[in-house]
Amino acid sequence: MQPTDLTVTAVVEHEGRFLFVEEYASGERVFGQPGGHLEAGESPEQAVVRETLEETACEVVCGELIGVYLWIHPQTRQQFLRIAYAAEFVACDENLELDFGVIGRRWLTPEDVVRRQLRLRSPMVMRCINDYLSGRRQSETLLNDMLPLQQNVGRVIATADLV
Repeated sequence: MQPTDLTVTAVVEHEGRFLFVEEYASGERVFGQPGGHLEAGESPEQAVVRETLEETACEVVCGELIGVYLWIHPQTRQQFLRIAYAAEFVACDENLELDFGVIGRRWLTPEDVVRRQLRLRSPMVMRCINDYLSGRRQSETLLNDMLPLQQNVGRVIATADLV
C-alpha cells in the first residue's frame, strides 16, 4: 500500500472569482486550488501561504480551516488527504516565476469551475468550493493536537470527510 499523500490547499475568493492553478499532472492539463506538501517544521497555515505564492505568485493570508478531506483514487487506490483553508487575497506579483509544471493562475467563477469539472485535478476541488460557499468552517483546534501532521496521518485521516 502506498503512503497517504498529505497536502494543504487554499480556497481564495476575490471579487466573486476563485484562484486556481492550471497545471500538468500525470500528463493531463488540470485545474486545482493552489496547494501542496508541508515542508519540515512548517505549519499547515505556513504551507498554504508558501504554496499559493509559489504556484500563483499571489500573496494570501491564511484564514479559517474549511475541512479535512480524504479521496482514494479509484484506479490506483492511492489515498490523498487534503487540509483546506479559506485564504484572503492580498496581491499578485507579476515578476515572480511560477512552479515548474504550472501553466498559470486562473480566476474562475463558480460556474466556470462547474464547466471544468472533468478537468479538475480531483473531486476534492469541487467539494472544497462547495463547502466554502456553504460557510462550512472547522475549529482550528481540530488539528492542533495532531502536530506534526506528518507523524499523525492516521489521526488526521480519522477526522477527514471521505470524498
